[in-house]
Amino acid sequence: MIRISQPLLSRTAARLAAVALCALFVPSGEAGAQSMQDALSFLVTNRSVLTGDFVRDQQAALATRDTIAQLFVAELGTLPTSPSAGGFSYRLNPSIGVPTRSSTSFGPFFSERSLTAGAGTVSFSVSYQQAVFTRIDDRDLRNGTLVSTASQLAGDAEPFDVETMSLALRTDTTLISSNIGLTDRFDLAIALPMIRVSLNGDRVDRYRGQTFTQAAASASSSGPGDVLVRGKYNLVRADRGGLAAGVDVALPTGDEQNLLGLGHATVTPHGILSFEGDRVGMHLNGGVLFGNDSPELDYRGSATFVPTPRLTLIGEIAGRRQTSVGQLAYVTTPHPISLDVATTRLTSSGESTNRIVAIGGLKWNLYRSVLLNLEVLHPMSRSGLYAPLVPAITVDYFFER
Repeated sequence: MIRISQPLLSRTAARLAAVALCALFVPSGEAGAQSMQDALSFLVTNRSVLTGDFVRDQQAALATRDTIAQLFVAELGTLPTSPSAGGFSYRLNPSIGVPTRSSTSFGPFFSERSLTAGAGTVSFSVSYQQAVFTRIDDRDLRNGTLVSTASQLAGDAEPFDVETMSLALRTDTTLISSNIGLTDRFDLAIALPMIRVSLNGDRVDRYRGQTFTQAAASASSSGPGDVLVRGKYNLVRADRGGLAAGVDVALPTGDEQNLLGLGHATVTPHGILSFEGDRVGMHLNGGVLFGNDSPELDYRGSATFVPTPRLTLIGEIAGRRQTSVGQLAYVTTPHPISLDVATTRLTSSGESTNRIVAIGGLKWNLYRSVLLNLEVLHPMSRSGLYAPLVPAITVDYFFER
């Protein structure tokens, strides 16, 4: 549902006319079923500050809307998908003729390791995570200080007319995935995220000391996100490490209008380098994502420690350089009519962003071939959408065909 409040009767007729003009370009206040894109568009584009340049207002508002939406969907790409060789990994021991454990470690969370699961080994995983976003490009989303449009007289310290937004954004994601070792060196995995997203926000105008709510919007949606298909081939196998190559293909199965998916496919080929000792392991991944407006660098690294045969402690870094989304920025221009007035608008700068996330947690062998994974994600960068702590829990089950 999307709603808009009525401006105070004390506002001028010109202000009311501007609000009516904005209403021609956004969904009506009490329309029925609305998508997440509709709600976000309504909230961002419904402006009432009289800037004298409606075209530039709309361009800036739409650029802001698109950037927020793209950053939101991009965050869904950092979900903790189980690596294809996560957990138990087996290799045929020729001296005894049966498969044996390839490593004492249960492997990392995000990063791939060069080891494969082993021919005939099948795993199923179910994970859940919740993210509550509090900042965007290092600006607070929730306390009503995100300036959208402002008009300021020359020489004044504060604007005389300013609109601010607040946004509450949340995702709850259940990820269902499976991996199969087709051969002793080749793994194939598939992951389906089931996502619920919600948005609540308002837009407040403060004009010469008077404050009123210009617009309020809320929406939620749920459904499948973009399906991930992953393949990996072990190129070089050594006693304490190896080299592998893999490719991730994200299919556009999520509803783009409801911020559940990108709306197009992406392909990420990557290389994997691993070292695994009796207790300590190191894994490095590097790849390039294709399918967005321009290629994007994807990189990951992890360290694992095995204090007991049933427990693996994990620390990881996952990063991506995003060149197709951009960052939010303020642009100030002179008023086209009033020479002593300047207008500041929130819009997209088009600059690339670097998203780096730190992950810490453990994998615990609960019972036979059942693993419990507990992890916490924390962004190390301030660009893009920011959720301070994202907890996740995963249960893995492994068996041989």
